[in-house]
Amino acid sequence: MAYPGYGGYGAPMPGMAAPGMPPQGMPGGHMAGGHMAGGHMAGGPMPGGPMPGQMGMPMGGGPMGGPPMGGAPMGGVPSSGGYAPYGGAYPNTFGAQQPAANDPMWSYFTAIAGQDGEVDAQELQTCLTQSGFSGSYTPFSLDTCRIMIAMLDRDFTGKMGFNEFKELFQALSGWKQNFMMFDQDRSGTVEPHEMTQAISAMGYRISPPALNAIMKRYNKGGRIYFDDYVACCVKLRALTENFKRRDTMHQGSVTFQYDDFILCTMAI
Repeated sequence: MAYPGYGGYGAPMPGMAAPGMPPQGMPGGHMAGGHMAGGHMAGGPMPGGPMPGQMGMPMGGGPMGGPPMGGAPMGGVPSSGGYAPYGGAYPNTFGAQQPAANDPMWSYFTAIAGQDGEVDAQELQTCLTQSGFSGSYTPFSLDTCRIMIAMLDRDFTGKMGFNEFKELFQALSGWKQNFMMFDQDRSGTVEPHEMTQAISAMGYRISPPALNAIMKRYNKGGRIYFDDYVACCVKLRALTENFKRRDTMHQGSVTFQYDDFILCTMAI
């Protein structure tokens, strides 16, 4: 059946750089220093230079924030029946060993992580803002940073560890590339019909009424801003994963207990 699977599998779409190749024209800047208004950043100064996933530095993983190459074609369905089995699209990060000191993302993580070795929404917002990840686009709101964490917060701590942090930046890099394909004038916005195309490009197959609801939820004055686009991508991925986890027969239909439904939807 045509199931709304998470996109990003297989080869990049025309006009997109292949994994490991520098994306063209991607706005973004260098990491700012470790000073914040009112004090120093937790964990020490922010390292200099571009963050992986910016300025042509490869993040790893597949296009559009998806898994590495080798899955089903873009927009297609894996042989498992409509989408990759839960855990197949995203690495299992629990129980992972501390990364090597030469991991390029480790220094960025330790520069913002609190004393507990994890990152909360405010720390993530600081990182994204000072890294210049949004480039010329509007910086991410605190609410969007909260749902970014919730997307990968599988143990419901409200924070993310290093592996979750790294996974998030892989997804963000892919989503940014996808957005820029449709934001040709670099205004930081796309029109509703372009947003529909962007969702389709990620491999989601969603009904017109559902797409209409998404457009009404995320547009401002008839345009969708980068921050709202990312918030939409986060929710689509998180809700699809929650559904996939329960759809063990791959039938596109599940039965929710009320409390489980509230947990799946209100946590995002």
